[in-house]
Amino acid sequence: MNPNPSASVDPRDKPEDDGAVRGRHTQDAATNLLTVRGRIAAAEKAARRPAGSVQLVAVSKTFEADAIRPVLQAGQRVFGENRVQEAQGKWPALRQEFPDLELHLIGPLQSNKAKEAVALFDVIETVDREKIAAELAKEAAKQGRQIRFYVQVNIGQEPQKAGIDPREAATFAARCRDVHGLAIEGLMCIPPADENPGPHFALLAKIAAEAGLEKLSMGMSGDYETAIAFGATSVRVGSAIFGHR
Repeated sequence: MNPNPSASVDPRDKPEDDGAVRGRHTQDAATNLLTVRGRIAAAEKAARRPAGSVQLVAVSKTFEADAIRPVLQAGQRVFGENRVQEAQGKWPALRQEFPDLELHLIGPLQSNKAKEAVALFDVIETVDREKIAAELAKEAAKQGRQIRFYVQVNIGQEPQKAGIDPREAATFAARCRDVHGLAIEGLMCIPPADENPGPHFALLAKIAAEAGLEKLSMGMSGDYETAIAFGATSVRVGSAIFGHR
């Protein structure tokens, strides 16, 4: 019998300590950020668009503050979150460290969370119905906050997805501005996962032009270069930077 069982254990089989894992993920995220920025710049050039014309929204949903901080330290300042409650748990402290950051809500919003959303986010990209427009307008006025808004368009008319019907989007955006006084600056969409995103991005750009809106939030980790070719002014990239949870 081996009196020292640990001596026969291959060190490669030992579990990594938490610090080593965190360090590797930190390095990966910072490296991935540089890669994504480079691909955005190349896509801008290929589309004959000005350098820096596309904003990167780093989607940090499901990742904790320790995973996000290295990306902030690498210079990224614009982030997207899906859920108000999750964002409340990490961003107030991060904002104290990095007061110039900009936080976007990119997930569906319930009207009973409008107060918290207005208090926390700088941009809300998911306005998609009259009730939420009215609640957001009321809360923004009450809190004295100058929030920017996007109308979310259900570009593929998928029943399981949030967003307004494409045929109603331009009229709805006008109502949000004229009736509710929201600062609507653009449109946002998520194309069907199993379809070519190009035609959907083209349709969103067409609707935005009809509505007199200049900003297009479209494109994620798998299709942001295509989105840039079709006029995206911001792309929402998560897994290509942070990896998969």
